[in-house]
Amino acid sequence: MIPRTVYKAEHELFRNSVRKFLQVEAVPHHDQWEKNGQVDRTFWNKAGEQGFLCPSVPEQYGGVNADFRYNAVFDEECSKLGLSGLGGTTVHSSIAAPYIIHNGSEQLKQKYLPKCVRGDIILAIAMTEPGTGSDLQSIETTAVLDGDEYVINGTKTFISNGKLADLVIVVCKTDPNAGAKGISLILVETGTAGFDRGHKLEKLGQKAQDTAELFFQDVRVPKGNLLGNAGEGFAYLMRELPQERLSIGLGCIAGAESVFQQTVDYVKERKAFGKPLAAFQNTQFKLAEMDTEISCARVFIDKCLELHVQGKLDAVTASKTKLLGSELLGRVVDECVQLYGGYGYMWEYPVTRAYADARVQRIFGGTSEIMKLIIGRSLLG
Repeated sequence: MIPRTVYKAEHELFRNSVRKFLQVEAVPHHDQWEKNGQVDRTFWNKAGEQGFLCPSVPEQYGGVNADFRYNAVFDEECSKLGLSGLGGTTVHSSIAAPYIIHNGSEQLKQKYLPKCVRGDIILAIAMTEPGTGSDLQSIETTAVLDGDEYVINGTKTFISNGKLADLVIVVCKTDPNAGAKGISLILVETGTAGFDRGHKLEKLGQKAQDTAELFFQDVRVPKGNLLGNAGEGFAYLMRELPQERLSIGLGCIAGAESVFQQTVDYVKERKAFGKPLAAFQNTQFKLAEMDTEISCARVFIDKCLELHVQGKLDAVTASKTKLLGSELLGRVVDECVQLYGGYGYMWEYPVTRAYADARVQRIFGGTSEIMKLIIGRSLLG
């Protein structure tokens, strides 16, 4: 195995703490969370108490101003343990919180960030709409300024943390005629009049990660809930998306490594035709192919993490990270299911759940097709 140099001793100490915490507070409960369709709120509070939520929040707002590698460590350990329900913590800490950190007014930061760090507030970001998918410029949710308030109307779907969220970053049109320059980001507390949640969406995988529709009917919020400047929301989204896509790539490669190792252990024990599956040349060739691909992807994604910490990760390279990680995970879990045979189709086996959980990685955070468009356009000018 190629040594990982992107992490320092302090990150590995943090990793040990995270792993022990998850083994006690998440692993024994994840099956029930899958049945419930969401992670218990008590877990969020416990994670907050340990400093595992929003570590990059500045100290004056209750955080520790840690570099992104601490977020990455938490996400990797969740993926290694098959805790797909905790994808909501990635949305909270690595995807949604940065919008408030980077674009929120001082008043908004003081009001919300300490509670995000503690787990008292759970964040969601509402981008996708029923008719738009990846086409953010075509969203139809509107926010009309009326005096000192914005009046929001529209529908969002496939929203991670949708059922649990206390605070939602709503991507909306403040100027419907200005295209991308008419998009703004506005904070909405979920207890606000006119806000409603739809039913919990039944998904193929990631069953413990709550996903829901959100409805906004004449929802009035203070003008001060605007993040940054009106009309600059699309630019903010483009600025933060590389971190989101890196987060997905990191989780994918960690998940691929975990499922692969479980499969190596399995084929050593499982026998067919009087000998272990590992003794067959086909098994060895399949494992060799996967190990090579995983090793190469790990080096690249670690380099991207290093670039991000240095502030040098560009949108195109982040798209490569997301494309590579999600597509590789899909291939790995499919090959591993095949090596398990019939047992690979039984829900009680982690490889089966990993197979179901992995499919959406090629869709959310920007589909593989969108990633290819971004990369392709960069090549052709």
